[in-house]
Amino acid sequence: MKLVIVESPTKAKTISRFLKKEYTVLSSYGHIRDLPKGKLGVEVEKDFEPQYIIPQKAKKNVEVLKKASVKAKKIILATDEDREGEAIAFHLKEILSAKNKKVPFERITFHEITPSAIEEALENPREIDEALYDAQQARRVLDRLVGYKLSPFLWKKVRKGLSAGRVQSVAVRLIVERERERENFKAEEFWRVKVFWDQGGDSKKPKIEIVTVKEKNKEQKNSDLAALLTKVRGKSVARMQLKTQKEVEEIVEEIAKNAMKVSGIQSKESLRTPPPPFRTSTLQQEAGRKLGFSAKKTMMIAQQLYEGIKIDRKQVGLITYMRTDSIFISNKALPVIKEVIEKEFGKEYALATPRFYKQKIKGAQEAHEAIRPTFPERTPRELESTLSRDQFRLYQLIWNRAVACQMAQAKVKISKINFSAGPNELVSEGIQIIFDGFFKVLGKGMLREGTLPEVKEGETVTRKLISGEQNFTEPPARYTEATLIKALEENGVGRPSTYAPTLSTIQLRGYIARDEKKYLFPEEIGCIVNDILVKHFPEIVEIKFTAKVEEELDEIAKGKTQWTPMVKNFYLPFEKNLKSKEKEVKKFEKQTDKVCPECGKPMMEKFGRFGKFYACSGFPDCKHTEASEEDKKLEESITGEKCPECGSDLKLKRSKWGKFLGCANYPTCKFIKKFENKTGVKCPECGEGELVQKNGRRGPFYACNQYPKCKYIAKGDVLKQINQNKPTKSK
Repeated sequence: MKLVIVESPTKAKTISRFLKKEYTVLSSYGHIRDLPKGKLGVEVEKDFEPQYIIPQKAKKNVEVLKKASVKAKKIILATDEDREGEAIAFHLKEILSAKNKKVPFERITFHEITPSAIEEALENPREIDEALYDAQQARRVLDRLVGYKLSPFLWKKVRKGLSAGRVQSVAVRLIVERERERENFKAEEFWRVKVFWDQGGDSKKPKIEIVTVKEKNKEQKNSDLAALLTKVRGKSVARMQLKTQKEVEEIVEEIAKNAMKVSGIQSKESLRTPPPPFRTSTLQQEAGRKLGFSAKKTMMIAQQLYEGIKIDRKQVGLITYMRTDSIFISNKALPVIKEVIEKEFGKEYALATPRFYKQKIKGAQEAHEAIRPTFPERTPRELESTLSRDQFRLYQLIWNRAVACQMAQAKVKISKINFSAGPNELVSEGIQIIFDGFFKVLGKGMLREGTLPEVKEGETVTRKLISGEQNFTEPPARYTEATLIKALEENGVGRPSTYAPTLSTIQLRGYIARDEKKYLFPEEIGCIVNDILVKHFPEIVEIKFTAKVEEELDEIAKGKTQWTPMVKNFYLPFEKNLKSKEKEVKKFEKQTDKVCPECGKPMMEKFGRFGKFYACSGFPDCKHTEASEEDKKLEESITGEKCPECGSDLKLKRSKWGKFLGCANYPTCKFIKKFENKTGVKCPECGEGELVQKNGRRGPFYACNQYPKCKYIAKGDVLKQINQNKPTKSK
């Protein structure tokens, strides 16, 4: 019997269908060895030797694998091809070889779960890549040292339950700094002049908008036809911005009293090239932008598509491995994609020779493959009835991108007409699609098509309307998960496999939250932790430092450097700084205007297990404390509510799971119920119910009390928006 071990039971089930009876396929259920919880687990004095243990949840399965290994003639380690997969394979060999020392081990990897890919992998086994394992071990040890040394520091100086990490702390810093940019932003007024062209007669003809670009005899960059190419690439052409309404009135008056003549006509054809196939980060970004998926949800559904979906009573892997930073498509898949394009769209949409993309991401693993459908001939249309709604939408996104990257370029015609009206020069722009090419699959995106009418140079045109348009500069937008991932990747922070768990962690920790439009903003505790780390541990949240660590991990993975010196170079100065900061930094507290009613000393704002509260600055002589203003309002909102079991008052209580209502007669009466804060605000969706504040796994949110009749749900500053009569959206 030949024993094949993978890390996922679903993957094991799919692969077992492809192999002969001589093979037995079992799952490790992820990592079978890890650092212990509750202690450091790293021997700092012994070259940072990790103290690996078998976690309690893995012990039962390890015994199953040991029994199977005794009967095996060969053990084939078929875990994922990334660093985590290599680590799982390494630990499996360590444990199982101790039980059966004579059994030979082989390591195989594959990009997709298909019969041909598995067969090819079995024919080309290799040894475990110890350099790749060392890179994973270095990351694990480094993150453990940061987490288990820095987190207790935050517990002492702020409150218990906080954590810090190389990647997560940088992510929080980006969000905090963006929010402060927004807070410090001062909007500036500016004006633009627009002229609408009346073509007369046919009402179906578009009314061409003519925008003032420059005044005569004044230089203006991007005023020629080349500037229009920036529009085709998704950017706006430079416009003349006026600062005051008076300037606008002068220009409008000048245009109104002068004839508007065509002073120049230009046109040029341009080609658009499709974007490359997906890698992990771009898939997460696009799924967030187009489907509204979180990074965590995207990876969960992609894992399902990769490991196998039941189609025609067979388990089939539908996409290649989804943790990759490569944009390479294998040579065996390219001809199939070409056939699909010719069949679905026509030969004119296919390429004569395949298109290859240049990798722009530093440190990308070129040996891997981009995310693509394993069977391109399986169109989303054919699989729609088989897949769940979310699986179908993600598969369609992946299929479209992989097919589009091998389609013909789109051809567009860019036109520009210049007009003169007294001292002012104006321009009208138009973009016409001549051949849609890959637009057939991906759509036009940001491209705004508009055809200009035929005119001759020197011709006078009739104006329909001249108007001045007031605008205000806007602050930088908050990050979404997609734009944050993009920022992290551009700065070389983290790797494809780290983005989803990082974003999930900083939200579960309460450092950041998402508003009703899914924009990320920092919570107060996130700002406090960030400020402490930036001030006292700048290397941890320094983007360049974190990116440098990733580069060093890549060097270890290539076998060019050893992992222990790299960890040592980081840890020694970090530990020295940590010891000095233990004495230097005082516990976080902020003096308020409040006065202690018992001793008259100022009240301090502090953080405890259950959030913010006020305590007397005279502690320990005076132990008076008060709830925060927010909690006082919550307590007021339940005043008068009685326990339905014994009639006693209900009190607002707190636990590690959040706020809840409990009977004041506890423990005689143990009645509890979920906390719902009444807001007194009508539901903006149904108009009948009242919004109540509830606590969920990801923090507080607002819901209509008429559920399930009305399913309105929102997060963030929704009450403020309602009070300002702004529209809100229900999730």
